[in-house]
Amino acid sequence: MPIEKAYFVADLHGRKSRCDKLCELIYEDIPELVLIGGDTLPSGISILSDERTNGDFLEDYLKVKLTKLREKMGKDFPTILVIEGNDDPKIFEKKYVEFEEIGLWKYINQRVYKYNEYDIAGYAYVPPTPFLLKDWEKYDVSRFVDVGCVSPEEGFRSEKKEQHIIRHETIAEDLERLAEGMDFKRSIFLFHSPPYNTKLDRINTNGKMVDHVQPDDHAGSIAIHRFIQRNQPLLTLHGHIHESTSITGEWHDTIGRTYCINASTNKRELSVVRFSINEETIKAECILV
Repeated sequence: MPIEKAYFVADLHGRKSRCDKLCELIYEDIPELVLIGGDTLPSGISILSDERTNGDFLEDYLKVKLTKLREKMGKDFPTILVIEGNDDPKIFEKKYVEFEEIGLWKYINQRVYKYNEYDIAGYAYVPPTPFLLKDWEKYDVSRFVDVGCVSPEEGFRSEKKEQHIIRHETIAEDLERLAEGMDFKRSIFLFHSPPYNTKLDRINTNGKMVDHVQPDDHAGSIAIHRFIQRNQPLLTLHGHIHESTSITGEWHDTIGRTYCINASTNKRELSVVRFSINEETIKAECILV
């Protein structure tokens, strides 16, 4: 069966205005599938803004919002698949699982979910960043840390993890385990990180030098790029790098036959990619609301 109408969003960052718009759009347009690509919870930016959410964002706001939406939509309530992102403290993962248990969404980080004829896999981890929360960061293909970034062995974590595990695990190894037995011609990957050196992972370094070295203006994952290039999944979905679309003018790219989409944005509006899949044909449009 085809996927006739699906939504992809990422990097809501706890902004109630974006979440409200998303729920309104779901109610009016009735997609069958919604994919949320991480960084859903309030970040430092939104906590300091006028839009900050009082109380527990997941329990007091999002749970109530989705429960009411499900009651209004009844059988038309979509299948919602979610992962976390590097700005989402891992300590809240149990809430994501709880939401799955009460039927609000499916939490698919490092899991594969079968939807119609398609395998949809989720993966939240990103390569080392300059930020200090390290719950969802791992070394990429080796223990390399780019200029201006902070090692996963430093920073802080909302949940304890043994140092010897942090030191030796990589995104590359995770992806090999995640993809075992998948039919890549009928596969969709919901990543938080974009693939390295594409139109989806550009950052603005502003000519800044760190220890007399120019930082890389691509901030995606080498492991994810190699994984896509080697296995050629049908569709990959990405977020994480907010400014990339503004810099490149593109919200999508291709790696071989794989169609890659970035739904993150540095604009105030909600960015939604609406897409359909019939066999191996993908149609997609990005809308700002």
